[in-house]
Amino acid sequence: MAEFSPPDRNNGAGPKGAAKSGKVADFRYRAPSQPEKRNRSKGSKRKGGGSNASAAQPSFQNPGNRKPHYRQAYAALDLGTNNCRLLIARPTGENFTVIDAFSRVVKLGEGLAMSGKLSDEAMDRTLGALQVCAEKLRRRNVHLARSVATEACRRASNGPAFIERVREQTGIALDIISAQEEARLAVLGCHILLEGGDGPAVIFDIGGGSTELVLIEPGEKVPHILDWQSVPWGVVSLTDTVSAAEDNREQRLDRYTEMRRIVSESFAPFAQRIAKRASGGEDIRLLGTSGTVTTLASLHLELPHYDRREVDGLIVESSSMREISTRLSSMSPEERGALPCIGNDRAELVVAGCAILESILDIWPASRLGVADRGIREGILRSLMAADVEGEKARQELRNMR
Repeated sequence: MAEFSPPDRNNGAGPKGAAKSGKVADFRYRAPSQPEKRNRSKGSKRKGGGSNASAAQPSFQNPGNRKPHYRQAYAALDLGTNNCRLLIARPTGENFTVIDAFSRVVKLGEGLAMSGKLSDEAMDRTLGALQVCAEKLRRRNVHLARSVATEACRRASNGPAFIERVREQTGIALDIISAQEEARLAVLGCHILLEGGDGPAVIFDIGGGSTELVLIEPGEKVPHILDWQSVPWGVVSLTDTVSAAEDNREQRLDRYTEMRRIVSESFAPFAQRIAKRASGGEDIRLLGTSGTVTTLASLHLELPHYDRREVDGLIVESSSMREISTRLSSMSPEERGALPCIGNDRAELVVAGCAILESILDIWPASRLGVADRGIREGILRSLMAADVEGEKARQELRNMR
């Protein structure tokens, strides 16, 4: 198989350049300018881990005499390389309750690894999904929203032009966020599910076009990011790049080995920086958020169909996830597609996800893996709600000074 370099740079920061929490931009929804016609014995659940309402860190106390936005809706839209996802929620005390959601496989990054551009077909599919999101935002009378685009739009030469087309045709103002911001939001959205303990922890997000790994410091309500790395390998980009015939088991295993090699080489700088913590004898912890980990968790539980309540917050033995990954890597696409919770849509992509997951377990060999069916969108919602409350407090202080 030919040698090649990753399609774009590796992002990361050493301990002295730890990622910092960024400000939350105020992306209010605008009307379009040009509208167009388990089995639980197989795993353990952390208390509260399976709740449908994501727990938020800030307390939504009334900052003044002004009535708070308890009945107003907030929205988070995450346009990734493979999926378009929307959550709309209302604050409920220190938590929030999801009142509407949308998810669709759009394959925005299909073919991007080779062409460097978003294809016309992929953009059309994505615009169709975003039109649905725009209608939901209108119908729910969203007070404050943030819509982000990640690796596919970061990498594509026509990414900015596509963002402008989306704004003109749907009214949705997508923000192409950095890999660092993507990592921060993922941590903010799912860290509450991290297994208890005093040792260091790694939280990772396997996306369609990239994978983010974050080393966090334990013991704080909102984790402090010590180090992070983003590599341009997700389930779509890795699948598209390492293409090969799958006529027999040997060819399939060779392809999987090549995937593992490529990802491991990209992880190497991060692996070197965290090596002392990973082998220091402490009780290291690991939490993953992605379709890969939720799919493998479903197979671990032998679920007949995907059930978020069973998967979100699950703690699984890492050895079980490795065994499932090894088994999937040797199966034909047809065999994988016939398994519950995979289907034809995921049959091609899940092997790349397994290769990435096993490479993460190589560099951070935690005995147990936490599974999160939450991430960037929940992180955005928490940020929006907290920023809104803090903004109202500041406005009230100014009013009191007059």
